[in-house]
Amino acid sequence: MAHRSRLHGLGWGYRLAVGVLVPLMRAIAARDWRGVENLPREGGAVVVANHVTYLDPLAAGHFVWQNGRVIRYLAKSGLWRNRLIGALLTSAGQIPVLRGGPDAARAYEAAVQAVRRGEVVMVFPEGTLTRDPDLWPMRGKSGAARIALETGCPVIPLGQWGAQEIMPRYSHWPRLWPRRTVSVWAGRPVNLDDLRGQPMDADLLQRATDRIMAALTTIVADQRGEKPPAKPYDPRDHGVAETGRLP
Repeated sequence: MAHRSRLHGLGWGYRLAVGVLVPLMRAIAARDWRGVENLPREGGAVVVANHVTYLDPLAAGHFVWQNGRVIRYLAKSGLWRNRLIGALLTSAGQIPVLRGGPDAARAYEAAVQAVRRGEVVMVFPEGTLTRDPDLWPMRGKSGAARIALETGCPVIPLGQWGAQEIMPRYSHWPRLWPRRTVSVWAGRPVNLDDLRGQPMDADLLQRATDRIMAALTTIVADQRGEKPPAKPYDPRDHGVAETGRLP
């Protein structure tokens, strides 16, 4: 009944996604969900998640939806090129991100306004699937930090692991057997209190982003039972162009 009441007033795209994708995720994966108490029950928030596979948005969205919140994604604008998918995403209230220029600024403003309305905005701060050879979180971009510092909202790190066993990185086809477990763990809000109220320059945004990525990486390390690299993979060090970036 609670899930039905949350669907009231949402676009047809959101209702369709919940009706199809939630049962699908239940069918293809067992769940290891932890830290549910760290997800705010009300009020605006930014949820940040690592990105290993194309299945990650569904796994993270399932976690957030089943634990009481409607979620808005910052998604690559290229998804809107397909007219059907674009119409579904628009109806579902998702936010397209195009790197650079006025379109990127509009995405940022849309995310800020969503948070101020009391909504949960999900950001994959790496901007794309991780390029790290061992699938660790990469260097993050500043969009999530910028939104959080602008609005004063909490940032909730959401570590994910296991979905890549169902859909490997860059693959578009799932491996449905044997049934695997997807871990989604929410950590405590990242402490940015000492950074709030200061001029939002590049140094401040980098410090906030580094904290967010460190908190996220710590969760993934716990999920994997492994030690992360001392320095996150940085695509710029390998001549890889950055994509999907907020201003």
